[in-house]
Amino acid sequence: METNKNIVQIARKLALHEWQVENTVRLMDGGATVPFISRYRKEMTGSLDEVQIMNIKEEYERLNELDARRASIIKSIEEQEKMTPDLLKRIEATVTMAELEDIYLPYKPKRRTRATIAKEKGLEPLAVMIFEQRLTDPEGKAVEFLNESVASVKDAIAGASDIIAEQVSENEIARKQLRYLFDKESVIHSKVVKGKETEGIKYSDYFDWTEQLKKCPSHRLLAMRRGEEEGFLKLSVEPSDDHALEILNKIFIKNKNASSQIVQEAVKDSWKRLLSSSLETEFRNISKEKADVEAIAVFAENLRQLLLGSPLGEKNVLALDPGFRTGCKLVCLDRQGNLLHNETIYPHAPQNETAMSIKKILSLVNSYKIEAIAIGNGTASRETEQFIKWVKFEKDIQVFIVSEAGASIYSASKTARDEFPDYDVTVRGAISIGRRLMDPLAELVKIDPKSIGVGQYQHDVDQQMLQKSLDDVVMSCVNAVGVEVNTASKHLLTYVSGLGPQLAQNIVDYRAENGPFKSRKELLRVKRMGEKAFEQSAGFLRIRSAANPLDSSAVHPESYHVVEKMANDIGCEVNELIANESKRKDIKPERYITTVIGLPTLKDIIQELSKPGRDPRSKIKEFSFADIHTIGDVMEGMVVPGIVTNITKFGAFIDIGIKQDGLVHVSNLSNAYITDPSKVVKLHQHVMVKVISVDAERRRIQLSMKDMEKIKEEL
Repeated sequence: METNKNIVQIARKLALHEWQVENTVRLMDGGATVPFISRYRKEMTGSLDEVQIMNIKEEYERLNELDARRASIIKSIEEQEKMTPDLLKRIEATVTMAELEDIYLPYKPKRRTRATIAKEKGLEPLAVMIFEQRLTDPEGKAVEFLNESVASVKDAIAGASDIIAEQVSENEIARKQLRYLFDKESVIHSKVVKGKETEGIKYSDYFDWTEQLKKCPSHRLLAMRRGEEEGFLKLSVEPSDDHALEILNKIFIKNKNASSQIVQEAVKDSWKRLLSSSLETEFRNISKEKADVEAIAVFAENLRQLLLGSPLGEKNVLALDPGFRTGCKLVCLDRQGNLLHNETIYPHAPQNETAMSIKKILSLVNSYKIEAIAIGNGTASRETEQFIKWVKFEKDIQVFIVSEAGASIYSASKTARDEFPDYDVTVRGAISIGRRLMDPLAELVKIDPKSIGVGQYQHDVDQQMLQKSLDDVVMSCVNAVGVEVNTASKHLLTYVSGLGPQLAQNIVDYRAENGPFKSRKELLRVKRMGEKAFEQSAGFLRIRSAANPLDSSAVHPESYHVVEKMANDIGCEVNELIANESKRKDIKPERYITTVIGLPTLKDIIQELSKPGRDPRSKIKEFSFADIHTIGDVMEGMVVPGIVTNITKFGAFIDIGIKQDGLVHVSNLSNAYITDPSKVVKLHQHVMVKVISVDAERRRIQLSMKDMEKIKEEL
């Protein structure tokens, strides 16, 4: 199929102009990345955003896959010498994989079946006559087909019925109508496996569960499938047998005679033995894929919010990885995140070296000019926070609780060993906590996103689809923020548009050998940095101390001449244009429109000049929990501050300062009706919540955010 036809189809499906899709596809085929196209090729795409461009990319890949399968099917049918002009036309007109496979089914090479065995016995002509339903005495006709392989009339009719049943199951119209029935009426049943009631108690909600498949939310479907995978539940997906048979009989029963009765039985057999199981498998897969897509979308959005979390910025930080018996591992980091000092203090039981620990903290804060303290949110976190608050500092020191999710994965990884070969996992963990405070994005890219723990059922979804989605999110976030090329790690550089692991390593190697980059143009000296890689990456790489101020901005080098002309026309230097708002106001962007650069890019350039290299992330805020430390301190009716730690389709989990996060169910997130929790809360958002129930035995806390604005006013 021609790409042109695919472009028309994509444009229609996504409600876009054909030229937008065509230009986007051409750019992608030429090696352009989604962030680059979105940021620097707005004229070519009509200012499509990353989501729209990604949708085009995914649809284009799907249609290419469909085309490849179509070509394979055409080749197979032609080799069988069964292709006809009408069949070819139908194959070329298909727009979904399911339709394509339905057409191919009768021609698909298959293993020996009851039908193929019957054909080998010479019963196909009998099956054809019975299926036509003009025979009034099929049994009399069956006598003519008795032979060494067919001993009786009963055997002949049974063999013919098997052939009819298979033909019914391969009928394109029947499958299409039954697929519609499955889509509209399928019910998912979940039953406990006999004898597994006690062992599988955590799935007790699904021991006898029934609901319409299309209404089953992704988290519930994935939970039931996990229960089935673990051997505790048995699932089935099916519509009404009566409705299915009614559809099939309407298609295939053409008369009221003895042949029709045989066909009716064959149709019933086809449904029970072939069609129902085939379509159940198909719809189980479809529902699983849909649930995967929803779960991955939740994970991806959470990851985006986490990666774009507020950075503290370049400050001297003291980081603590809290602990009781083993003490609190302590590190001091400079403004670039380099390790200056590490040791262990023991402010808690059993050692209780509180006074000595306070003295040590004060000494380190003064010696290393510490400006902020980061405390991991794991074991002994609240106790360590309380201890730090006892310390009487000589100046204001900001104190932050930092998520440790995935820190243990990082500290034991090859990445951490390569960065800090002379230190053990506890020191590396504390360093990671401190660096997460300074720049969450730069630190979290070193960890497999699946280990960060901000999704739902991430181990149950399609792992390849999950990895691709998360990689796309990381790339999007890294390029949205921009990367300081002279301080970025290899891992951060890997996600810059157009680079990848090898070029990222080459940049780090060049930096080590030649010192800091002095200009973006110098990047072209890096091994394997060709014109295309430079084009794709340069706009996202920053060089803060460069002689050309544009090298620290998001203005792409291909547009430097435009800025220089703007400055020259106004009669100033580029750095004056950046520093002086009144001069920028004199710019008339319409004067600089060319066949390549239009208003969208020019407006981006002028906006960037007002705040070159500005970090798009919001500023970090300090936070304090209420005076509660265990689930025993939590009482119904309390209103307490909390931090959003995870968002799912069914609600948001909130850290209120004890070991167990509470849940705000989607129905309690707002006074208004909502279906998507991410529309109301964001990851790491500071919120006020009301405790509505506490189940100490099951360690569950139910929270509500309804009427919080009113309650905050009263407080």
